[in-house]
Amino acid sequence: MKNMLWMALAALLALAHPLAAAGQRGPVTDLPMPRFVSLKASEANARRGPATTHRIDWVYRLRDMPLRVTGEYEHWRRVEDSEGHGGWMHYALLSGVRTVLVTGDMTALHAQPAEGAMVTAYLERGVVARLLQCDAQWCRLQVDSNRGWAHKSALWGVNPDEIID
Repeated sequence: MKNMLWMALAALLALAHPLAAAGQRGPVTDLPMPRFVSLKASEANARRGPATTHRIDWVYRLRDMPLRVTGEYEHWRRVEDSEGHGGWMHYALLSGVRTVLVTGDMTALHAQPAEGAMVTAYLERGVVARLLQCDAQWCRLQVDSNRGWAHKSALWGVNPDEIID
């Protein structure tokens, strides 16, 4: 009974203030909070609370989809997608491999991180790409065999001030 009360309290706190821990560390993993991860499974349930007894609110079916972790409780992570939807997911369904969701319509993938650089491909809104590197304004991505640089502002899954080497 006591464990159920703690689980309910953790769920309520995460729901009430999912980003209150900005700049903080996760109580379970000691990793930065919030942080981005990706969906390891091709299907995963997001639940109302951190246990399999809680109702399923969302079923995600896009492997490698980027998600933002906003809470931690034991083996559970509170996640949200690019639209702010989400719930609690078992950590085994998540990966530390960084991906991004293209939010811009027909986002240009450049050969170099410069506006005038040759465009190697155009990415449709909703494409999931592997995140390889980011500077202040550009991120290097991989989509299938295509690699190139896209404006950070056209992506969800990376913070605006984040630099990735």
